[in-house]
Amino acid sequence: MPARLAPVTPRARRSVEGGDTQPVRAAMSQSLQERYAAHHRCFGCGPANEQGLRIQSVPQGEVVVADWTAQAHHEAFPGMLNGGIIGALLDCHSNWAAAWHLMKRRGVEVPPCTVTAEFHVKMKRPTPSGQPVRLEARVVESSEDRATIDATLSSNGVVTATCRGVFVAVKEGHPAYHRW
Repeated sequence: MPARLAPVTPRARRSVEGGDTQPVRAAMSQSLQERYAAHHRCFGCGPANEQGLRIQSVPQGEVVVADWTAQAHHEAFPGMLNGGIIGALLDCHSNWAAAWHLMKRRGVEVPPCTVTAEFHVKMKRPTPSGQPVRLEARVVESSEDRATIDATLSSNGVVTATCRGVFVAVKEGHPAYHRW
């Protein structure tokens, strides 16, 4: 059974324009991946990949968040999440934060297809696998076709890994162009 988005908790609230407070999933009934790339097969974020991580990124004001729960086959050793899985989570989640930002910046209805130009993950401490992890990503710099994202992965409120990446909107002719 693939990993799924954890239920919304009281801390998973967003401030909606106009000041109302609603649970994340109620504010956007679908994740970015479900809404814009339902048939995408990416290992990290593709809803159509039965064996993938299937993260579900949801805008929450200026931050994009996701809650994700590991299974035993995602572990490096009993009780601890594998570093490669951590990297995939941060990469895909950050990529969607960039795509969302560029879509809003351009004022278009669909996010541009973005790819990872570079990313650096820093493991700060072991990440337990027996509880949901929280991914948060925010834009720290952007231009017309790229966004630099800072992201964190936390467990039980403690940041266990960080990431900074640059994600680029691809043009026609690139293999990822119109992949979603």
